[in-house]
Amino acid sequence: MRIFLVLFFFFAGRVCSCQSLFDQKVKELQAHPLMKGAGTGIVVVDISNDSVVYAFHPDQLMVPASTLKLVSSAAALEILGPAYRFKTHLAYSGQIHRQTHFLDGDLLIIGGGDPALGSAYFPDFYRNPPFLDQWVQSLILKGIRGINGNLCIDESAYEEQRVPPGWVWEDIGNYYGAGAGALAVHDNMFRITLQSGDEAGEPVSIIYVDPWAEELKFENYATSSEKNSDQAYVYGSPWGDLLKIRGTIPVNRDRFPIKASLPEPGIVLAKMLKSKLERIHIPVSGNVKRRTAGEKTVPIHEVVSPPLSAIVKVLNHESVNLFAEHLVKQLAWEKNGLGTTREGVRIIRDFWSQKGLDTTTLFMEDGSGLSRSNALSPRHLTEILLYMKNESPHSELFTGSLPEPGEGTLIFFDPARFPNQSLRCKSGSMTRVRCFAGYLVTVTGEELAFSIMLNNFSMKQSELIEKVEDLLVTLRKKGIRQP
Repeated sequence: MRIFLVLFFFFAGRVCSCQSLFDQKVKELQAHPLMKGAGTGIVVVDISNDSVVYAFHPDQLMVPASTLKLVSSAAALEILGPAYRFKTHLAYSGQIHRQTHFLDGDLLIIGGGDPALGSAYFPDFYRNPPFLDQWVQSLILKGIRGINGNLCIDESAYEEQRVPPGWVWEDIGNYYGAGAGALAVHDNMFRITLQSGDEAGEPVSIIYVDPWAEELKFENYATSSEKNSDQAYVYGSPWGDLLKIRGTIPVNRDRFPIKASLPEPGIVLAKMLKSKLERIHIPVSGNVKRRTAGEKTVPIHEVVSPPLSAIVKVLNHESVNLFAEHLVKQLAWEKNGLGTTREGVRIIRDFWSQKGLDTTTLFMEDGSGLSRSNALSPRHLTEILLYMKNESPHSELFTGSLPEPGEGTLIFFDPARFPNQSLRCKSGSMTRVRCFAGYLVTVTGEELAFSIMLNNFSMKQSELIEKVEDLLVTLRKKGIRQP
């Protein structure tokens, strides 16, 4: 017993010695005047034996921001599999007239939830050749020379409500607040190019909109500013045609693009196809409408997405909210035939509960983390990271989806301080929220999973990022056993 106690306190002392260095950094951060009243939660786990080597408020429920994407993307990989692909179909109803070669019926675009259709994140996948050209060619091969009917979209695979109820008005009109529907195109985003004068406070002008959506109306209240950054926000409904632009852009800009969410991507996609058909003299007599494809619909062409592994890599690397929301709804569609956020979240929670996670304190209102009603603990995140590292057959794919310093959402971290791929980490941020969770390899080769969550601070985001980077550098150099 005496030998056991001596060995216990010897090794415990070495761990505490290391922890004190890291703990000192944590306490210094907590003591900062601009962290007064802020919430802090930290957990560090040794991957080799699943043991917690550092914990500071490990079960404190915090707003996770985009680190919630780890919860949803990991579950989607496990449930759907990395080879899973979304599918979008072109089909028709009615008959093709043998003499005129005109379709007496409707042409339909049937959405299957593909979030990446025409995405800028996959510039080659849908453009070699462009998917719209593939659709046109498939009509020609089918012998269709005109359409005596409507060009319809079927978005019935997903619920009508595209935006989770917990999202705020300031977000949903901007590109990162784009809603998830069964049909998406070009990241459900469009660009508004503005022009500013040479004096601060002057109104700015709208130069052009791309892609152009004729049904959209704009009220522009934006002005020019001495601030050399994009401070303009677009306000609008996911279903409405009126968008209001407020805020500021820098002075003396001839062309200053801002990005906004596309209210009706399915409608825009159908109008793009209609326009392309009419340019090559395949007329469409009717209008763009919504309808559900019936049993007698005849398939013409199928567009498949990149594999889920590629979508998840972009999702976590670039923190794409739209992709995360589609994964949540797709899980529900696969199980019940209707993609809803509520059901998708339930499936994700049930999955992690079956893996031993305490989901009674895992509050998910969406899949991306954009809602401030989301809440989970640092322990939740590290338990998911441990599962994906030690038990998942897709461990390498998941780890590889997390950015390294100097890239993706870790662009502000110095790569020289984390050589040899020693850090893979997902960050999450919104006003007064900054969170980090991922994997770290120490200089002695120890593999750690960690979660650092910070809420309701007054410090500038840039300053807080530097301090978290210093924390991780300390952890990398000192490890969990080296004094």
